[in-house]
Amino acid sequence: MPHDTLTTLSTLVGTRLKAKGFMLGTAESCTGGWVGQALTAISGSSDYYGCGFITYSNSAKHEILGVPSSLLEQFGAVSEETARAMAAGALVHAKADIALAITGVAGPGGGSGRNPVGTVCFGWAMKGSEPQSARKHFDGDRDAVRRQSVIFSLQGVLERLE
Repeated sequence: MPHDTLTTLSTLVGTRLKAKGFMLGTAESCTGGWVGQALTAISGSSDYYGCGFITYSNSAKHEILGVPSSLLEQFGAVSEETARAMAAGALVHAKADIALAITGVAGPGGGSGRNPVGTVCFGWAMKGSEPQSARKHFDGDRDAVRRQSVIFSLQGVLERLE
C-alpha cells in the first residue's frame, strides 16, 4: 500500500477521533512505533493521540502495560489474548478512550509452527467495552508485514468508531 494511503488513513482516523472527542493510545510490539509515527505525521494529532508504548519484550508488556506473566506464559506474546491485554493496558496507562495493540512475528526469523513469520495479533479496547482482537497472516518481507499491520490496526480503529 503506498505511503499516501497510510497518510490518508491516519488523517481519517484523526478526523473521526477528534469528532468524537476521543484520545487514542497505542501499544506496539512488532511495528516498533509505526502507528504512532503515522498518526503524529499529521499536524494537529495531539488533539487525539496522547500516548504510545513500544513494548517489544515480554517483560515490557508485563511491567509497562500490566499484561499478566501467566497469560504470556500460557498463550505467548503473539496471541489474541496478549493483544487484548496489551490494548486494555494501553487504554488505562495512556488514559485514552480507545486503544490499539499489535504483537506479531514480522520476520525474517522468529517464526514457529504456531506463529509463522507474518502472523500478527491485534487488540482494540474502548472504555466501557470488552477488548476485541483479531489474528492475521500477512505475506511479504519484514517491512511489508509491519506496514500491513499498521494499516489493519488503524482500519480496526475506524470500524470501532463507526
